[in-house]
Amino acid sequence: MDVNAPTGPAHSSSTGPAHPAPATHAVPAALGDTTVAHAAPATHSPAVLLGTGAPAFAEVVAVALRGARVELAADAISAMARSRAVIEALAGDERPHYGVSTGFGALATTHIPFERRTSLQRSLIRSHAASSGPEVEREVVRATMLLRLSTLATGRTGVRPVVAQTYAALLNAGVTPVIGEFGSLGCSGDLAPLAHCALAAIGEGEVRDACGTLLPAAEALAAAGIRPLELQEKEGLALINGTDGMLGMLVLAIDDLSRLVTGADLAAAMSVEGLLGTGAVFAADLQALRPHPGQAVSASNLRAVLAGSPIVASHQSAECTRVQDAYSLRCAPQVHGAVRDTIDHAAAVAGRELASAIDNPVVTPDGRVESNGNFHGAPVGYVLDFLAIAAADLASMSERRTDRFLDASRSNGLSPFLADDPGVDSGHMIAQYTQAAIVSELKRLAVPASVDSIPTSAMQEDHVSMGWGAARKLRRSIDGLTQVVAIELLTAARGIDLRRMSPSATSAAVIARLRERVPGPGPDRHIAPEIRHAVDLLASGALVDAARTVTPELV
Repeated sequence: MDVNAPTGPAHSSSTGPAHPAPATHAVPAALGDTTVAHAAPATHSPAVLLGTGAPAFAEVVAVALRGARVELAADAISAMARSRAVIEALAGDERPHYGVSTGFGALATTHIPFERRTSLQRSLIRSHAASSGPEVEREVVRATMLLRLSTLATGRTGVRPVVAQTYAALLNAGVTPVIGEFGSLGCSGDLAPLAHCALAAIGEGEVRDACGTLLPAAEALAAAGIRPLELQEKEGLALINGTDGMLGMLVLAIDDLSRLVTGADLAAAMSVEGLLGTGAVFAADLQALRPHPGQAVSASNLRAVLAGSPIVASHQSAECTRVQDAYSLRCAPQVHGAVRDTIDHAAAVAGRELASAIDNPVVTPDGRVESNGNFHGAPVGYVLDFLAIAAADLASMSERRTDRFLDASRSNGLSPFLADDPGVDSGHMIAQYTQAAIVSELKRLAVPASVDSIPTSAMQEDHVSMGWGAARKLRRSIDGLTQVVAIELLTAARGIDLRRMSPSATSAAVIARLRERVPGPGPDRHIAPEIRHAVDLLASGALVDAARTVTPELV
């Protein structure tokens, strides 16, 4: 494979923080499961063209999860060549220039002679590839590499085009560096994770090939026809100074949560239906009195799912004495909508970060090489923590709705715990315990990581963002949220079936899809596999897709 030739036409990729297209993420069977899906996914996605502009959310997801190919646009090749000429001019200067002819961090005042600079770059990568712990997931590593490549393509880092072409070649060959979970403090960016990626590019360290096989990087590169890089001035530094790991996980989280909040709207509507609640409180004019945009969307979803429900209509007569439903039913649009608005805020931050050129020092458009602090991960770390809070609260409300189905004093006529033969059978009793255990864990995970800071590098880096840690715990939170909402959907479907009345057409479509994997009410069965099936159907988008066959306007 010749990684030296420019590829693609001369234009940049699309930009913007719009919600990404749905993608199927691997959801662990248990909260915090660190199992890594190693094999490369089959892809029919169009190639992602990286120019000097920002990649789109959907493009990041396509490369990270679906193995889409990456190509470099001609404008990126030209921009990199221009900025490299600036660096090469400085390399011959007798005056020290940070990252070009000096050491790094606390050693920034140490001048490095010309003949030692190649060793300097190699030593930087080796020493910084110091991660430890469980292996980071393949999609996270691919997103990290893509986003570092995107920054290289801006022409603001001063690397040779061959450096970017090598990263593109690694991604296209399905070669994934092995990175441990711990090592990044989120400032100066994700140093350790990015160093492992760079280590693979120079033919060192361990990687997984496209089949998921663990092997030395040198062997994987040779098999793929990729020549290991010989790093020159500044290039090692340019490969590790960025927020790419935490940003990649933020983009993947936004993709997940955008899908899950719709699933939560669906679950809430089915719970309202199964618990004989009222949909009157979701009326558009009532929601407009508090004009938060996310609230309006979630309320619209609830109205759409409940439309034409014979169950809801059955208790709207004058004989019905119920005035108000519990908050977990009545206030679903307000809480779910706040989650939507938080996702939108996070997407705005992620969009700005995708459009950033983060390096230190950076080559400015007018040819200056300037030190800066743009690598600090605070903007990304804050919203990662904010999303963990939103995920915990969304799960908390879902668990409360589930619990109402199981309490005979609050379920409006359903059997205790939805059991087939109460006393002999326990129904969904312990499924709610599982929800409660997960929700408790999500509350702990909602404690912000970004408020912590531990000084490093002999006090040169005396304030750090902990954004990588915020991203890692958010991934656990999303796994837990998926399981909690899936159990609510499983419970609501059983409750509706036990009413022995026809639900809305949308609920019926969702229940039918669920029943392809999970049988209807009956004596107690091994319930853990049923929960796993529901989790799979929710995470893949299959249940929301089933709802959209009847109600395509669901958002």
